[in-house]
Amino acid sequence: MKVQIKYGDKILSDNILVADNPASRMIGLMFRKKLVGADGLLLDPCNSIHTFFMRYSLDIVYLSKSNQVVKIIRNLKPWRMTLIYFKARKTLELPAGQLPADIKEGDILEVKNV
Repeated sequence: MKVQIKYGDKILSDNILVADNPASRMIGLMFRKKLVGADGLLLDPCNSIHTFFMRYSLDIVYLSKSNQVVKIIRNLKPWRMTLIYFKARKTLELPAGQLPADIKEGDILEVKNV
């Protein structure tokens, strides 16, 4: 399944993969040389990630149940872990540098199936 993510009147991407079962969430983006066929990955549910076995850096956006931005981590390098963000329900992973600079904590993102 793919989703579109908007913020304000801008489209962040209309090509985000969704990992919403245990197997797809566990594998995530590990072992991939690059993200092919999508712009990012939305993990649901997820409130903490690691970048073990990753081959590139990520921009991370933690979202609440209502899609409010709880935390942003830019340029998270491979072989790192994040804290657990208890207010987060979903995690959006994008290749580093893909997250627009004007997205900030507290913003509400619109997530729709496409």
